[in-house]
Amino acid sequence: MNFISFRFAAFIVITACIYYAFPQKKYQWVILLAASWVFYLATGVKYGVYLLFTSLTSYLAALWIDRTLTESKARLKANKEIWDKEQKKAQKEITVRKTHRMLALVLVLNFGVLFFLKYFPTFAFACGNLFGFSDLTFRFILPLGISFYTFQAMGYVIDVSRGDVRAERNFGKYTLFVSFFPQLLQGPISRYDQLAGQLLEEHRFEFTRIKFGLELALWGLFKKLVIADHAAAAIRTVTEAPEAFSGTTLGFTVVLYALQVYADFSGGIDIARAAAQVLGIDMIQNFRQPYFATTLTDYWNRWHISLGAWMKNYIFYPIALSKTANRFTKAVKNSRFGAAKAGAHIAMVLPGTVASLIVFLIVGIWHGAGWRYILYGFWNGGVIMLSILLKPCFEWVNLRCRINTSALPHRCFQIFRTFLLVCIGNITDLARGGRDCFVWVRRIFTEQNLSAGQQEILNGIGLSSREYLLLLLSAILLFAVGLIHERNPQTSIRTMLDQKPFAVRWLVIFLAAAVILTFGAYGPGYTAAEFAYMQF
Repeated sequence: MNFISFRFAAFIVITACIYYAFPQKKYQWVILLAASWVFYLATGVKYGVYLLFTSLTSYLAALWIDRTLTESKARLKANKEIWDKEQKKAQKEITVRKTHRMLALVLVLNFGVLFFLKYFPTFAFACGNLFGFSDLTFRFILPLGISFYTFQAMGYVIDVSRGDVRAERNFGKYTLFVSFFPQLLQGPISRYDQLAGQLLEEHRFEFTRIKFGLELALWGLFKKLVIADHAAAAIRTVTEAPEAFSGTTLGFTVVLYALQVYADFSGGIDIARAAAQVLGIDMIQNFRQPYFATTLTDYWNRWHISLGAWMKNYIFYPIALSKTANRFTKAVKNSRFGAAKAGAHIAMVLPGTVASLIVFLIVGIWHGAGWRYILYGFWNGGVIMLSILLKPCFEWVNLRCRINTSALPHRCFQIFRTFLLVCIGNITDLARGGRDCFVWVRRIFTEQNLSAGQQEILNGIGLSSREYLLLLLSAILLFAVGLIHERNPQTSIRTMLDQKPFAVRWLVIFLAAAVILTFGAYGPGYTAAEFAYMQF
């Protein structure tokens, strides 16, 4: 059931009506659970098995881990006066081993299923070519949102094993956390302590909250239907036959893709958050003006925030703060190399930069199977790694050249530089394979032909002058709204609009709806494309 459909709109209306007809706390979560499973099973009953498997294994593992931790604490408390330091340490080590084994088992089971469905066909095809079985092919259709609900459920089990949250005893309530339908299509990936409580609370009908949700949905539909789907048509024309276009057109396509993928992904997240807000639930923000970022690290703190937070909490910190990393830092600091200023800096930041590189390799693999996704991870992780290692050099250059790093021109330069780095990384999404990525880069930087590119862009990639104007005006509006939020992070456009006179408020809402209906997926010759991140 796609977000961009009258079916989904009707589904939300019916769900909200039933939900608010039973305002009691004990009924509402059951209605949400039923709605979530109806939504998921509508995509295919057989895929419900995967969601049930993840829910059941993570629920049972968390219960076992929680009980083991509780029993260990009780045993330590009961023997507090009897056991010496070594006995207490031995008890803790036994508990850690037992919980880590169960954690490893549930992680391997669930990520193993995800890996098999997502990467086994590519692996089998490569092995078939290696051993002469070129006709050996497998195809699996990924269950809807399997990456998102798997990451969310595994994050919960890890939190339980760390003692950050207690395991949920009620299987139905826990399953609602995993299967809450607005987040199933493309996130955001929520933590248990952020979302579960809201799902189980009592929510009464609030007109302002519902109005804000509908306004956010309109903004998401505008980004998706008016910007992303128009740009996608041109991008698809170029990526289907890139050899037919000049380097100038390829460069334009890369920039256009940056606009399209942001409008597509953030638009979908806006609609998901809007659906949840209509039901009284606030899901975490997943984007924060990413193209205003001044460094690639800053960009990834603003783009797909929930995935970045998951990677940081469960992969980056365990590696960067591990005993091995600490031993390395101490060993280098105590060496002759570490006595120098550069050596001390490298000793301090190298574990974190290596952890960042590993994280981005995982992010690249998460995006898909193939060398181009490995390159995506290496590019982002490698640039961040070098920028941190060479930070003293950059600071020295700024000092010697007397560059005012707080001045607006320097900030604009940083934003442009970061956007360029992001665009280069995005080529991996546009190219057909790893080798093709280098072809795109070479042609963009060495085969510029402005006159040919102008003709191709105006006449050869499927967009009319009116559509280019529409994209330009939409991009300017997107930039203006982002600038307002960037300069005043606590400011909400919806709150600002709510402070205007009644006639102005509803005029803006009706104009927004009219623009979407006229120029979006409902315009002549257009249909709503699938969200780019639905495949995950």
